Amino acid sequence: MTRVRVDSFTVSLDGYGAGPDQGVDNPLGVGGEALHDWIISTRAWRQVHGKEGGARGIDDDFAARGDNNVGAWILGRNMFGPIRGPWPDVNWKGWWGDDPPFHVPVFILTHHPRPPVQMKGNTTFHFVTGGIHEALDQARKAADGMDVRIGGGPNVIQQYLRAGLIDELHVAIAPVLLGGGERLFEGVDLRTLGYECVQFVGSEKATHVVLRRPAQ
Repeated sequence: MTRVRVDSFTVSLDGYGAGPDQGVDNPLGVGGEALHDWIISTRAWRQVHGKEGGARGIDDDFAARGDNNVGAWILGRNMFGPIRGPWPDVNWKGWWGDDPPFHVPVFILTHHPRPPVQMKGNTTFHFVTGGIHEALDQARKAADGMDVRIGGGPNVIQQYLRAGLIDELHVAIAPVLLGGGERLFEGVDLRTLGYECVQFVGSEKATHVVLRRPAQ
């Protein structure tokens, strides 16, 4: 059965999933790159990005599980790029170069239509203007029984949480203070929504929390 998951989404100690002033020079906001120190040194992350070596251990275990059984992704437009409003051209194809690390269909939430973009490595970006439910319907169909991974940003995750559509959420808490930006759980009552903490484990670089809703 297809599950809807969030994996390896990192927040700061003060609750921010992205720093302030996001843009071309700071895709994750000012200071936001430090959120991901825990994952970029792992063997799993390096393999996905075509690199050798990498650390094993708790962080690597969580990084690796995020890629297991994923048949499609959903991303907010801010995760795809810094461009706002109507697409000025089709030259921007994401932050990741010609061979993005997804290798499955990726559905981008946007208010402005754009034709699909086929990339190397079996990644195709589809642009969905009908909202979170339409994107999830398309992603589930593309996943063909595998899981759908919600990649973010914080606002997109909030929308899916409020709609009760996320089955499991893995959050890594990094020992970083950002002081501003986008809070992951802003206005979201996880307890009322039925989420429970089912795993809580720390490494030298992050504390990993897994939240899950009982099967509906």
